[in-house]
Amino acid sequence: MPLMYPLILSSALFGIGLYGVLARRNAVLMLLGVEIMLNAANLNLVAFDAWFADKIHTGQVLTLFAIALAAAEIGIGLAIVLALFRATKTIDVDAPAGDA
Repeated sequence: MPLMYPLILSSALFGIGLYGVLARRNAVLMLLGVEIMLNAANLNLVAFDAWFADKIHTGQVLTLFAIALAAAEIGIGLAIVLALFRATKTIDVDAPAGDA
């Protein structure tokens, strides 16, 4: 398979994730956009690892570390969103802190 196919898919995923982060006001949807962008980067790592036929599979190892980092990030991010919701009764990131 040519390298261009996963790169195009990765670019599309990154663009969708970037749109999700920039256009949404909901904090959970923004976290989802960040996760989509991280998955696009993981796809690039695996695609280049397969393309260069690396003997020690560096791209796959880095992808596993990135997945672990993403799991920790989403856990902490959701905890922050829950704390924000309990304090302000909204998860709208544009809402002032005093509004209920």
